[in-house]
Amino acid sequence: MAKRKAEESTISDLLKDFIGNGKLEKGLNQVDIKDAWSKVLGPGIQKYTTKVILERDVLYVQLSSSVLREELGYGKEKIIRLLNEEVGKNLVDKLVLR
Repeated sequence: MAKRKAEESTISDLLKDFIGNGKLEKGLNQVDIKDAWSKVLGPGIQKYTTKVILERDVLYVQLSSSVLREELGYGKEKIIRLLNEEVGKNLVDKLVLR
């Protein structure tokens, strides 16, 4: 059981501690990166995206168009940078397009 803190804390600080200490952060990062993918790349590319999975620092994106997969492959570094900026954290180090 966790010890009580002597000082007062705000609810936002307590929630950040709870999310960071538990396994909730992994799931929230998954949701954040999916939202960032659709926001950064837009509805045109979202239409061809079938699956977005973040495992550790690697983002796996499954696309239904081989032509689009080839085109996005040329701008991987830029996509990674834009996604990390959108989320506000350095979540993605590598992008794998399938």
